[in-house]
Amino acid sequence: MIYHHDIDLARTTDALAIAELSRDAIEYGLAWRWTTRRVMHSIHDADTNVVVARQGIGVAGFGIMQYGQEEAHLALLAVRGAQRRHGLGSALLAWLEATARVAGCKLLRLEVRITNPGAMAFYRQRGFEEAGVAVGYYEGVEDAVRMLKRLSAPDAA
Repeated sequence: MIYHHDIDLARTTDALAIAELSRDAIEYGLAWRWTTRRVMHSIHDADTNVVVARQGIGVAGFGIMQYGQEEAHLALLAVRGAQRRHGLGSALLAWLEATARVAGCKLLRLEVRITNPGAMAFYRQRGFEEAGVAVGYYEGVEDAVRMLKRLSAPDAA
């Protein structure tokens, strides 16, 4: 089980592991767009959070969320195959969602491959709703299902 304290902002030394996990778990069958350089740029971008869950000495999972004024976009979320179904993806998503609330975001959005019903079910179970299909979203070869989640205000202290 992963707890919130096992999740932290990514360091530049995590960029290669994040990029490789994106390539293998998310971008399979497509051009590799989330390269080490792009991940590194995201780590240093003030409007983006790149978070990792560590197990042992390695990156077991990660998430990349981009923040706007009113909404946040979950660009990527992945967990290594051997660590899946142990709460890691849920913990990463909860960390990012809590951060979006604190940042004042009212809406989370994401896209998922139409051929990935497991991911769609994962997000539905966490309060996301399907909001349409983006035809050819992935390099013109695969459609994406757009998903949204409305956020409540952060609890008053």
